[in-house]
Amino acid sequence: MIVPLTGVKGILFDLDGTLFDHRGAADPAITEWVTARHPGHPRLAEVAALWAALEVPYLAMWQAGRCTVEEQRRLRLTALSRELDVPAPADLDAAYAEFAARYRRNWTAYPDVAETVAGLGGFALGVLTNGAQRVQEDKVRAIGLDGLVGPVLTGEVLDGCFKPAPACYTSAAAALGLAPGEVVLVGDDVDRDVTGPAVTGMRSIWLDRLGIEPAPAGHPRITSLTELPRLVQA
Repeated sequence: MIVPLTGVKGILFDLDGTLFDHRGAADPAITEWVTARHPGHPRLAEVAALWAALEVPYLAMWQAGRCTVEEQRRLRLTALSRELDVPAPADLDAAYAEFAARYRRNWTAYPDVAETVAGLGGFALGVLTNGAQRVQEDKVRAIGLDGLVGPVLTGEVLDGCFKPAPACYTSAAAALGLAPGEVVLVGDDVDRDVTGPAVTGMRSIWLDRLGIEPAPAGHPRITSLTELPRLVQA
């Protein structure tokens, strides 16, 4: 039996993989992009997984301040082209814009999001995400949550602090006008959304949409956001 978390005044949501179906948008977008440029490529079935794997190191470079967000996009496209053994686009920015347009056409919330957010009227709500500020704000608007989940907080508005840096969580709680111990973070990434906040006193709930493994000790696990309201109490 999962014991409800008490004394909760605020809830922070991760965005990609929690409220917003990032993989459901990015996977077909990058596959379509490669198909349009290299029809019949023998590794088309692998493209989505390759692109997803490249997100991790290049986004980390940007978050560490080692490149701009535009540069990490160019680096990622170049690395994908190299992996597929095809020439890199001559105009990397234009090429990324083509991918981004396909990506945006697929933007959607998970089916359990609207119902859950509607049932959380008694809490201060916010979004804590490691993405680029403007894009993440656009996603929140696109999936109908603008003004419903409070501020969208990224490293770009939290003094360069990204999850899992402790200052990221304390600053995010402060943005809600609360102490970390009064806030629960809900997300799908174990390191950034579950174990990371613990050092600040912030509690967390792991959203394991695939339902494939137990949560780290001491952290509740849910497989749908519809389970959230019964786990948090003021």
